[in-house]
Amino acid sequence: MSNVLRRAAVVGAMTGISRIAGLVREQLMAYFFGTGLAKSVFDVAFRIPNLFRRLFGEGALSAAFIPVFTEVRAREGPVAANRLAARVAGLLLATLSLITALIMLLTLAVEPLLPPGSRWAAILPLLRIMLPYAPLICLAALAMGILNALKHFAVPALAPVFLNLAWILTLIGICPWLPPDPFIRIRAVAWAVIAAGVIQLAVQFPVLGRLGIPLRLSFHWRQDARIRQIMLLMAPMILGAGLVQINVMIDGFLALWAAPWAPSALEYAERLVYLPLGLIGNAFATVLLPTLAAQATSRDFGELSTTLERAIRNIWIIMAPAAIGLTLLAYPVVTLVYRIGDGAFQAESALYTARALAGYAPGLLFFSLYKALTAAFYALQDARTPVRVGIFSVAFNLLLNILSILVLPPGWKHMGIAVATVVASLANCIALIVILRRRTGALHVANLRACALGASLAALLMGAVVARLHPVVLAWMETHLPLKLAEIGSMLGVMAAGAALYGLLVRLLCRPALKELTDDFRNRKSRPGR
Repeated sequence: MSNVLRRAAVVGAMTGISRIAGLVREQLMAYFFGTGLAKSVFDVAFRIPNLFRRLFGEGALSAAFIPVFTEVRAREGPVAANRLAARVAGLLLATLSLITALIMLLTLAVEPLLPPGSRWAAILPLLRIMLPYAPLICLAALAMGILNALKHFAVPALAPVFLNLAWILTLIGICPWLPPDPFIRIRAVAWAVIAAGVIQLAVQFPVLGRLGIPLRLSFHWRQDARIRQIMLLMAPMILGAGLVQINVMIDGFLALWAAPWAPSALEYAERLVYLPLGLIGNAFATVLLPTLAAQATSRDFGELSTTLERAIRNIWIIMAPAAIGLTLLAYPVVTLVYRIGDGAFQAESALYTARALAGYAPGLLFFSLYKALTAAFYALQDARTPVRVGIFSVAFNLLLNILSILVLPPGWKHMGIAVATVVASLANCIALIVILRRRTGALHVANLRACALGASLAALLMGAVVARLHPVVLAWMETHLPLKLAEIGSMLGVMAAGAALYGLLVRLLCRPALKELTDDFRNRKSRPGR
């Protein structure tokens, strides 16, 4: 487990660079576009190529490909594994290129039927520009999966930073020279997405080459039994992920229906949530899958259970204070991060985004746990169970979203969409834990309960203190410093105080799990926390 945590730290560090760059990107988007319609229709359009990335890229493909690639490489050698990777790449490119072309033709057919100048019609030109990002990023995700299977995590985790860099360079180097029309400037950003897809794929080729994997395209996949095995594993995952991602797209359309600013407010809030989620949740899931896959292959369910339990305890201790802190300090965090000078993001945008953040932030725990739990099922080559659970969760989430749009007052509907996502993720986690326990005996609740209760109580006490402390510190600093420096100083001060208080409380309330966490970072053995 210590190796998992140390690799997770590497992935978390690399992903953290990308997430920070993504946060800078969103700060610039907020400055240029605020929560205006141009930003909202861009966010809705960008969800569609991201749908294919999550379906065929880093989601289903990685989960299905890594166990099979690892098995082929171990039993048949590197040459057979390289041949398998080339055939998967050829199949992926052919399939996604065809789908991309068909959707482009569909947008051309639908556009004349929409009212000119409507918010719905504004989505289609941006969508046509960004659709080719789907095959590019899915091939990049395949390369990431190969490197992860070989336990090479740093470069794959860092590759997404190039999307953010291309985006940032466009915002600071091109947009200021364009006419001030936000719809003209947002098209330049859409073209930057395509350039980034090319770069994300290209930067991984040198590492693959050094590892002896010249990733080429092969279209001789029809008679390959391993391809069929991957497809059979992917099919239920694609179904499940497809339901989730289609639901995400529907969320975007529902938000756009609720208000022109709602999709952008949700996107800004998601970016703040994804920063700690990328550092912790995604990192654990990335390194857990190959580790759990090896344990599942040897049918060592006891070790699998130990690994997963320790990962969950570590996740809970790390993520609980982030979830509570972002919930209770949502407005000052949003103001600090996104409200810059005389940009387009001002008080109203901050209020709407803060409400969305307060709705999303408690989900940090459940989003991270869900990724770890699904990694265990994928390692067992059981993709059907997460799909079956996910179907119910998606339907539940969609129902809650529609109720939010219909029932909540203006200005709060989008917060209901965020809360629905969190509630659905919690339901997912509970169902997966129950099923995994019945099937393998993994995940002893007694081994997790003390840590979860102790860390949660510590985080709540910490949150109550920092929520009361922040306005006092901010008011004092505003009398001595310029506003933005006062905001930065007060936030850093209460974060430091909160971290110290949380560390003390965790040491008192769940000492064994904290010792386990520190031992894992130091690569030492310790008894499982109780």
